[in-house]
Amino acid sequence: MSTRKEIVSSFYSQYDEDGRTTRSRHGQLEYYTTMTYIHRYAAEKSKILEVGAGTGKYSIALAREGMDVTAVELVESNLAVLREKSKGITNIRSFQGDATDLSRFSDNSFDVTLLFGPMYHLFEADEVNRAIDEAIRVTKPGGVILFAFISVFAIMYSNYFYGNWADGQEENFTKDYQVRHFKEQLFTGYDITEFEGLFRKKPVEWITTAGVDGLIEPIEKRPDFSMTDAEFKALAGWYLHFSEKRELLGNTNHLLYICRKNA
Repeated sequence: MSTRKEIVSSFYSQYDEDGRTTRSRHGQLEYYTTMTYIHRYAAEKSKILEVGAGTGKYSIALAREGMDVTAVELVESNLAVLREKSKGITNIRSFQGDATDLSRFSDNSFDVTLLFGPMYHLFEADEVNRAIDEAIRVTKPGGVILFAFISVFAIMYSNYFYGNWADGQEENFTKDYQVRHFKEQLFTGYDITEFEGLFRKKPVEWITTAGVDGLIEPIEKRPDFSMTDAEFKALAGWYLHFSEKRELLGNTNHLLYICRKNA
């Protein structure tokens, strides 16, 4: 049987991760909203760790703003793109690695830690907890950690209205409607309170849980979907104002759980 790392690497070796946040309106909104939240907690000279950095969209942008960035990426093909695109930028370093083992980094090393991909692909409870614990360990006391995760309800809304609802329901829920997590899903989704519960006994203080891309993904698939740049600018400002409303969180595909490490 394939391992989690093999499944994830196989997917991203065939997927255009580099264009994900630019080729669609929901990707553009995800990037805009996420960068806005990063800027709330990261100062110009902040020491940043991004785990699951992909092709470097966030890491490279933050380094160009003057931040001291360390990027960790599991998938070799993504890391190769990141390194090519960051050539000549002296304040970014990149490593191949997994979120469950950040042993190359010392305790209390970073002002802000970002996990913008790993939690999508971690399924076993011990690995989920190791990734959370490692992110907390390497962050300075008082530092901020942003964990990206996916709503299981948005997975259903985005992917299973095409004659395949029963298949999606069987894959993502048990017969008594509990959320399922297993590596063959590739992307695993959470109930919002389920994800927040992962941190209940961790040495962090919850700041907020926010959506970053709203309900656009399933709507954008409609043939009559249309949005000008001016309309998108209006939407982005509107959505940011409401991104933390609890009644909207289950509908958004990607979310951020933001917390501060206890001093």
